[in-house]
Amino acid sequence: MLQRLRHAEIMRRVRLSGATSVSDLASQLGVSPSTIRRDLEVLDRDGTLRRVRGGALILDGEVNVDADADRPFAEVAEVDEQDKEAVAVRAAELVRDGDVVLLDIGTTTMRLARRLRGRRVTVVTSSLAVLDVLRSDPEVELLLLGGALRRPYHSLVGVLTEAALSQVVADRVFLGASGLRPDGQLVDTTLAEVPLKRAMIAAAGQVVLLVDRHKFPGTGALRVCGPDDIDVIVTNQGADEATLRNCAAAGAEILLT
Repeated sequence: MLQRLRHAEIMRRVRLSGATSVSDLASQLGVSPSTIRRDLEVLDRDGTLRRVRGGALILDGEVNVDADADRPFAEVAEVDEQDKEAVAVRAAELVRDGDVVLLDIGTTTMRLARRLRGRRVTVVTSSLAVLDVLRSDPEVELLLLGGALRRPYHSLVGVLTEAALSQVVADRVFLGASGLRPDGQLVDTTLAEVPLKRAMIAAAGQVVLLVDRHKFPGTGALRVCGPDDIDVIVTNQGADEATLRNCAAAGAEILLT
């Protein structure tokens, strides 16, 4: 990951939680603790966070429960690209011709949409990124949920989106999230997206969670669902084993790439 992207990701995570540790950041970003320490020293000198022993604190008054709100979609898409692509490739294998699938917002579901090009499937989504990928494909029947535009993350949100979802019956939903807690709780950072994720879960016969290994534990102050609501988890080798065991104990099938 480029240094500028890593610094942006560090700041996003610190703003969300108020504080974080070197070890957590190293695990989540897939780099060494020494690299994280150097990053924190630079950010401390720049005055963007406060470096403390073992981690970092956000400056007073900057905690943000919607840390992705102003983060460009294209920037998010560049983070952990190989892991996201591997998850998308494995997830596409779960889709059968004739399926009706719900695709959540996010950069991994956008990659999954690319893998569905030319397939005889119906895709329902609130993601404008998915729309851009599939809009010209004559094989895919594409249904776009309405709603208010959330520009930074290329998505539609709000009561109109939720109302449209109440009319949907899907074979499976491919869901994204900001993180998966050690007890299997699925969490997210964005207040406007959480009700939509819950509505997608209610509209689908099977819930497939797409989370690369860096989403363990990830970040997020808002609960989406519990582990017993998830049928399948697609992630990478190296994802936290204890968390996966807890999810498997609750009934989730674990697919590793």
